[in-house]
Amino acid sequence: MSKDLSNYRKSYEKEELLESNCPENPMELFQTWFKNADESNTVEETNAMNVSTIGKDGFPKNRIVLLKKFTWEGFVFYTNYTSEKGKAIEANNNICLSFFWPALEQQIIIKGIAEKQIENLSDGYFESRPEGSKLGAWASNQSSVVASRKTLEDNLKSFEKKFEGKEINRPKHWGGFLVKPISIEFWQGRPNRLHDRIRYSLEKDFSWKIERLAP
Repeated sequence: MSKDLSNYRKSYEKEELLESNCPENPMELFQTWFKNADESNTVEETNAMNVSTIGKDGFPKNRIVLLKKFTWEGFVFYTNYTSEKGKAIEANNNICLSFFWPALEQQIIIKGIAEKQIENLSDGYFESRPEGSKLGAWASNQSSVVASRKTLEDNLKSFEKKFEGKEINRPKHWGGFLVKPISIEFWQGRPNRLHDRIRYSLEKDFSWKIERLAP
């Protein structure tokens, strides 16, 4: 099988990213870009992001998860701590997040340090989830090999019975990670492949160094 994609190209001409428009703190710019994407009606899941980790086998692995919160401190997502992703972060908590909103010709790449969120915050988010999602956290031993789809469905029925008429508490193996950024790069598509790339790097005094990168 072979398919030549060399003629696939698009001219990016919608926006520009100039240093004069960059605030001192990258979280402020992230908030602006996220709000614009969310209100644009062109991005289906604005909070869908790629999470990249280094596994115990030495290989990087990417997967899409949903950003559930961002603050001045960083970015929060939730997962099964015993999953492949969770174990990779436990072994090496240097990870990368990225967002790509092609309709806006924008990309954001975040390098950061992942830390387990404190338990009461994970409890609070878990309580806000739909009942089916709560049961799913119990029923799925994420990333493990399962015999069949029926095995998963039987597990779910078992926990439905177990928690019938009871509060569904958060399993200890499930919770949030807070990713504290050390580098955030904003990419804006521009004509002739001369894209705008502005990188914020965290300094030792916790200020942010702003640099333009060649496209």
